[in-house]
Amino acid sequence: MPILPTGKVPPEILAKSVFPFLGAEDVDVIHGPGIGRDAAVIRVGRQIVVATTDPITGAVCNIGSYVIHICANDIATFGIRPRWFLASILLPENAESQMLEDIMLSMHSAAKELNVSIIGGHTEVTPELKRPIITGFMLGLAEKGRFVTSTDAKVGNLVILTKGVAIEGTAILATEREEELSEKIGKDIVQRAKQFIQRISVVPEAIKAMSTGAVTAMHDPTEGGVANGLHELAEASELGFIVDRSKFVIHNETTQICNLLDVNPLDLIASGAMLIAVEEKQASNLLKTLKKDGIPAAIIGRLVKDSKQRAIIDFDGSLKPLVQPVTDALWAALSKPL
Repeated sequence: MPILPTGKVPPEILAKSVFPFLGAEDVDVIHGPGIGRDAAVIRVGRQIVVATTDPITGAVCNIGSYVIHICANDIATFGIRPRWFLASILLPENAESQMLEDIMLSMHSAAKELNVSIIGGHTEVTPELKRPIITGFMLGLAEKGRFVTSTDAKVGNLVILTKGVAIEGTAILATEREEELSEKIGKDIVQRAKQFIQRISVVPEAIKAMSTGAVTAMHDPTEGGVANGLHELAEASELGFIVDRSKFVIHNETTQICNLLDVNPLDLIASGAMLIAVEEKQASNLLKTLKKDGIPAAIIGRLVKDSKQRAIIDFDGSLKPLVQPVTDALWAALSKPL
């Protein structure tokens, strides 16, 4: 049997070892598990409930804020607001109570910012654990027919990327390796990179984009970066894509850190950006709407019929395959010697 890589389990393993084993079928599950599906959609009486879960495993600082925003982002990809949150907090051996309080304060602040209620969860000290891990569970409510899913993108839709590449990864690396990076690329750059945590929510752009009526699908690129997010969006809608490398916004702080650590920014964890599929004739209006709210965004490519075509136009104009990352670049970058 193959040894699994660090991070997200590869799609082919999910197809073989996870998706065939999903318990009882339920007619009220409107949108269940699948590649590129950020959350489940469930019919409960006359209500539509959207539910998601995600862990935070690669960060220690700001872990409470991260888990709120990461889970909220998944709900937002459906064009709705997150409302209720639960968390399972696993603490390392010999953890002090202050660690738990710091995590809860961080979660509380992020939840207040998004008007999310923390409604329950679980806390424990876990034997042999070396760093805290939080698994979050977020819920939202949608009106019938008033949400989108990642499976609804159409051939010819343009793909819009908001805010830029590797926002979360930049913040994590700048925070976790602050001292080393500051010595190599300068304290000012690292301090600015740490502040990328403030850009991690995609709830505002998701709700604003949804209000235009132009969106066919949205997806929140996380582990594996924007490159993996594009593959997941295409997989969910059974399409391919052609994107243009020159159209991706990569901030200077991200470039400096990725160059130093020999990391491809397209493969670095990317929460804070949203991939939006939109009808071509409405793309300009959607970009203008986002810009009015101070949300930078750019058209990076389009979706195509051939699901096997997953390509990128390089800086020299050549068309190359955009390889789907096996694992997120973050894991190697956290431990790479400088």
